[in-house]
Amino acid sequence: MMIQTWPAAEVKRMQINKFKKSFQKIKRESMMLQKVGLFLPNSPESSQQRQFLHLNNNNNHCSFLRSATDNSSQFTCQEKVEKLVQEFNPKIPIEEALTPPTSWYTDPDFYSLELNRVFYTGWQPVGYTEQVKEPRDYFSGRLGGIEYVVSRDEKGTLHAFHNVCRHHASLLAGGSGRKSCFVCPYHGWTYGLDGALVKATQITGIKNFKVNEMGLVPLKVAIWGPFVLINCEAKDVDTKNVGEEWLGNAAEVLRANGVDTSLKYICSRTYTIDCNWKVFCDNYLDGGYHVPYAHKALSSALQLDSYSTTMYEKVSIQSCHGNSKEQFDRLGSKSFYAFVYPNFMINRYGPWMDTNLVLPLGPRKCQVMFDYFIDASLQGDRDFIDKSLEESHKVQEEDTILCNSVQRGLESPAYNVGRYAPYVEMAMHHFHSLHYQHLSSS
Repeated sequence: MMIQTWPAAEVKRMQINKFKKSFQKIKRESMMLQKVGLFLPNSPESSQQRQFLHLNNNNNHCSFLRSATDNSSQFTCQEKVEKLVQEFNPKIPIEEALTPPTSWYTDPDFYSLELNRVFYTGWQPVGYTEQVKEPRDYFSGRLGGIEYVVSRDEKGTLHAFHNVCRHHASLLAGGSGRKSCFVCPYHGWTYGLDGALVKATQITGIKNFKVNEMGLVPLKVAIWGPFVLINCEAKDVDTKNVGEEWLGNAAEVLRANGVDTSLKYICSRTYTIDCNWKVFCDNYLDGGYHVPYAHKALSSALQLDSYSTTMYEKVSIQSCHGNSKEQFDRLGSKSFYAFVYPNFMINRYGPWMDTNLVLPLGPRKCQVMFDYFIDASLQGDRDFIDKSLEESHKVQEEDTILCNSVQRGLESPAYNVGRYAPYVEMAMHHFHSLHYQHLSSS
């Protein structure tokens, strides 16, 4: 007797087709377009329903299954992610608290909530003043799904816009540099550095077209110290008091510790890491906990027993005394590490300042942009600069290995929540509590 066997993938496909026939009234496409959530019935569902859910929700996206017998048992994506937010409780003291669950680091819908409530609101650092120092300077970038361009027009006025042509949505500018105008590479529509539409090609015969309403869509832009910030909110915001809103009481502390415009820009480096953006932030905020284990060379140059952490409204500051006895000493007598919620780090040590901007690229990937600045007196010392950058790069490579490893562990069914080391991971707990507050606000 011959027994016919089927590949596992084919078996799974046939199972799915079988269950689909049992649910003829399910309007899957329209439900997915509405992005309305995952069906979880209050009453015990049939084994067929459970298996259908299992086969179609491996990626944890919000999809919708409507029962033929119970139309009331459903909840939306919004309700799902709100529930995920509440799985962390910031009111529990750090000594007893659990860390946020793995869904905060893996769930696509939770990630979408973060973009909308965290990154598309408030002031977000995107660059530094040296990039737009002169008229006609510009730089571009992306924050979540928002493409932006920052420019300084011929009169010296700073602007920021959505970097999208009003004709057919092509991106206008790329990278950074100097331009007299923005010309769309698709159909040649041209905009001034102030965002005004100055040329629209081949629109003879067009009706109801108002040139003054077809300029680039503006974003709020402001400067604090050496940093350029944008605000994506539609409502009016105060650009004059950006320091108070962005940094709170920590603004004066940063100024007192040498975070200012006197330093000279040296270079930028970008690292793409296969981890959720918060994994990188958590690593930064563990109070030096991982340094003696993961950064042997760095550890020997720091007095880790002098590590201290201070929290402010939206900022946490970690500091540590130096311990280097070498002639080459990039860290100096004290290192100062400031984390500005949600994704910006300012590191001041010796003659150096470097900043780390963590950009989310999805639930499981981020990009970290490093910008390096140095005291003007050492601007021409290439040997010192090159050796310092080499040591910094080594630390970043070590951190990349750690963050990739943590993300893989977060995907494991063996892990859901962890614990805090109460006397060193205070800044991490502060970060998670701030994140809870922002995600809980509608």
